[in-house]
This record gives sequence, C-alpha cells and structure tokens, in this order.
Amino acid sequence: MGITILILFEWRARKQNREEQVQEALAHAERKRQNQEGECCGQHLVCERETLLQTNAEIVYYDDEELDAMAGIKAEDLSSSQADEIRSVFRTLKENDVPGWCRSMQLRNIQLPEDVREEALLIVQERRQK
Repeated sequence: MGITILILFEWRARKQNREEQVQEALAHAERKRQNQEGECCGQHLVCERETLLQTNAEIVYYDDEELDAMAGIKAEDLSSSQADEIRSVFRTLKENDVPGWCRSMQLRNIQLPEDVREEALLIVQERRQK
C-alpha cells in the first residue's frame, strides 16, 4: 500500500511539473510575441530591440575599456573608486548612447552602481516615450 501511495505521489508531482513547464513556455512565447510587436518583455535593463539593431552580441566600447577590470564584481561589492570610474564614464555619454552603453556593460558582465542604473533607466524610459 505504501509503495502504491509513493508511486501515485510521484506521478502527480511529475504531472504538475509538466504543467508548470507548459505554462512557463506559454508565458515565454507571449513575451517573445509582444517583444516582436515592439513592446519590451521587461526582462532587461534595456530592451534588446532598442539597444541592438543587429542580432549579434558584439561588444561596443565607448572609450571605456578600463571598466573591463570590474567584470564579474557585484554592484554592491564595487569600491567607491570603481563606482566613481563608472559614474565618470556615464556622465560623459551622450543621451542617445546610454541604451547601447548599458547593453555593452551587460555583455561585458559589469554591474552598474545603483544610482547610475536608476539614472540610466530614467533616460531609457524617457527615450521610449518620445
């Protein structure tokens, strides 16, 4: 009897897992469809449709090669001088370069300090509304 209950429990868990996978796939397909229609899926700091006109993942540098030394460091673990370096580069950018620069930072695995990230998001949101 215990084995039968265990088998039923396992069967039910697998069935539920399959249903969750189907729901997740449907949600992903819906986000992808919306993204193709011109709406951002909300999964990126900056929507890929707006930042990458090409589908390649080529890194574009904005005269900021020195920031590569910060790759892999979490935003909260950046030293104050490292955060200041990122802020300095950010402040030299033209407004229309901000989305591409953010995408470049993501591709290079460089996390932005919170204040820079928030300001970049504001700029990108303003550009989307224009």
